[in-house]
Amino acid sequence: MEFLGYRRPDGKVGIRNHTLIIPTSVCSSTVAFHISQQVPGTVALANQHGCCQIGADYEQTLRTLINLGKNPNVGAVLVVGLGCEGVPIHQVVAEIGATGKPVEVVVIQEVGGTLRATAEGVRKIVELTRQVDHLQPEKINISELSLAIECGGSDFTSGLASNPAAGIAADLLEAAGGNVMLSETTEFIGAEHILARRAKSPEVAEKLFKIVRDCEERAKFSNFDLRDGQPTPGNIAGGISSIEEKSLGCIYKAGHALIQGVLKYGEIPGEKGLYIMDSPGQDVDSVSGMLASGATVVIFTTGRGTPTGSPIAPVIKITANERTFKMMEDNMDIDASSIITGQETIEQVGQRIFNEIIHVANGRKSKAEILGHQEFGIYKIAPTF
Repeated sequence: MEFLGYRRPDGKVGIRNHTLIIPTSVCSSTVAFHISQQVPGTVALANQHGCCQIGADYEQTLRTLINLGKNPNVGAVLVVGLGCEGVPIHQVVAEIGATGKPVEVVVIQEVGGTLRATAEGVRKIVELTRQVDHLQPEKINISELSLAIECGGSDFTSGLASNPAAGIAADLLEAAGGNVMLSETTEFIGAEHILARRAKSPEVAEKLFKIVRDCEERAKFSNFDLRDGQPTPGNIAGGISSIEEKSLGCIYKAGHALIQGVLKYGEIPGEKGLYIMDSPGQDVDSVSGMLASGATVVIFTTGRGTPTGSPIAPVIKITANERTFKMMEDNMDIDASSIITGQETIEQVGQRIFNEIIHVANGRKSKAEILGHQEFGIYKIAPTF
């Protein structure tokens, strides 16, 4: 089976051809946005970090920004820096440029402020766009797809129907040789031992247990019990009774394949197969991390409904709640409520989800794309100093 993709100089394959603007700090985010406004079709990240971060938190932001630029859905990159931020501007440029894709940089303090930086950025982004706009997609085997799996606004239908169906789609892609990523560490709590049974080695299982332990320890250090915030009020209203029930529903999205490894937030996997990524339960931050890890398409299950998308990858929304599909049909791509009513099996809907992934990889826009949803956030793991 094949799809139409863009083969990048480093051999990776994307399903979109974005020209991306990366602000290296919150202080350059407005200039990045102004540049994007003047050149239709470009995308600017809404980076709220990049300065006064330390240790693992700093490293995570740096890794995420660089790897977002490396994402195969990105054809060219303009990096916009302020000039005095913590993130090393020219390191970001160099590491993205090492992939072979065209990269340019504008530093606000060096060119003389907002107006001059915007003008210089527009000039450069136009040239970058010209360099990649002519690229034509080619037929690619589906083993080159990289799938992120997310859930948000869950209710009782999520664990019963849409999540297991998403797991079937994930299994189909993994069996075809593709990459699959599952995130949201907070939603493994109480079910991590079940996931760990599928680890390919004791070392992978221990990494899985460690990210869950570390997550709980961070909450305890803040004098906070995760069970006070999970399930969320919306989850509870939707019929989910406990964090363990939510976790048991969440892990269905990973299907049945062996877990090849556990990734840091925004870390790119070295091999194909199913991976777990350490991330928060916050949907936007979680998806952004998987994009930095190389995901090119996202399936997103929701019971109560959520409109969020992403800046550089199509997000396919799936709900098994018939009322949610009718109320939010503008946002929902797949109605999986036929599982609840008994009209279709989990396997049949999983096949439908897989087919939709292929259609979207071939250029069909998801509803989040059509509506311009580009929500973005980087997971912070320490205070800003």
